[in-house]
Parts: sequence; structure tokens; C-alpha cells
Amino acid sequence: MMPGPRRLHLAATLDPRAVRTRAVLRSALLQLLERKSLERVTIREITATAGIGYVTFFRHHPTKEALLHEVAAEQVRRLIELMLPALDARDPRTASIALCRYVDGHRKLWSTLLTGGAAPVLKEELVRLAGEVADSRSDPDNWLPPELAIAFNVTSTIELLSWWLRQRRPVSIERVAQIHERIIIAPTLEAVRSRKRGAAAKRKKRR
Repeated sequence: MMPGPRRLHLAATLDPRAVRTRAVLRSALLQLLERKSLERVTIREITATAGIGYVTFFRHHPTKEALLHEVAAEQVRRLIELMLPALDARDPRTASIALCRYVDGHRKLWSTLLTGGAAPVLKEELVRLAGEVADSRSDPDNWLPPELAIAFNVTSTIELLSWWLRQRRPVSIERVAQIHERIIIAPTLEAVRSRKRGAAAKRKKRR
């Protein structure tokens, strides 16, 4: 019996050579997006930049848009990694600044992701990864489900970044980080803290 498409895709994903090829394709697309829009990038340019054969591209992606979607998923994972320290309340302002600096350093890429048709993929990947993160961050004392907190914060962050990247007049990293902390991170943290204060007060009364 011939293996199905899903099994073939899984095998390709696990193959070290396939993993390397997909990585160089993502890197090549990122390099090209620093110089031109996705519409002007051709698959031949991507493969030439990656140093692989033209036909090889289609063994991994049917279109350049599919490759962009893979890049989008990778960027959402990075976004969540940068968001977690803020949600843990270790240092929300520093975490917000780090996130904004990262996006500013990849401004062309994020502008393409948010305006070039990859926004639905960003949100789809967000929902999936939020569930995975939530499984490892369950807290019985927290009234706010972790997957909802993560999804809300990342979705709101994406909206803030979209606004930022559309501005004709430059808005500083520090200003965007301040907005991010005050209207996105702080309300969630306060909700969690108020619940924990209430739980602590109830335990104290029982003693």
C-alpha cells in the first residue's frame, strides 16, 4: 500500500535533509523580503538564493505563499516566546520592549505577514500554539484559562503591531512598548493578581 500524503509529509518533516532544505528556503525568502515585496519575489529567486534546485522547491511547498505561511507560523512561535515573560509578570516592560525591538528588526517581514495575506495563518497558528502552551501552564487558582489569556494577548499584540507598521510617521519602540504593556499586558496581569488575592484571603479566613 502506498503511503498517504500526510504520512509522506511527516516523513519529509523528520528527514534531516528535508529539515535543512526547508530552513534554507525560509531564510532565502526572508532575505528577499528585505529588498522587495512578496509579489515581486519569484520561486526561481528563492531557490537561487537558497542554493537549491528549482524542482526541489515543489517537493516542500506548492507555492511561494505556502512558504510564507510556514514563515508566519515560525514567527508566531517566536512571538509567543517573547510574550511569555510578560505574562509571567517577571518584567513586563522589558518583555514588551524586547518584542517591539524584534518586530522592528524584521519590519519588512512583519509588514508582509500582516498585509500580504498571512494574517489568517498567524491567527490559526496562534490558536494551536496557545493550546499547547496552556497545557503546560495550568493553574487551579487562576480563573482566567491560560489558553484564553495567551490567545487574547497575542491577538491584541498582532493588532497593535499592524497599527504600528501602518503609520507613516515613525512611532518609537519605547512608545509602542508602553502601549503594549498598559493596554494589553497590564489588564491580564491585574485579573490574575486579583483572583490570587481573593484566593489568599479566603484561605486566611479559614485558618
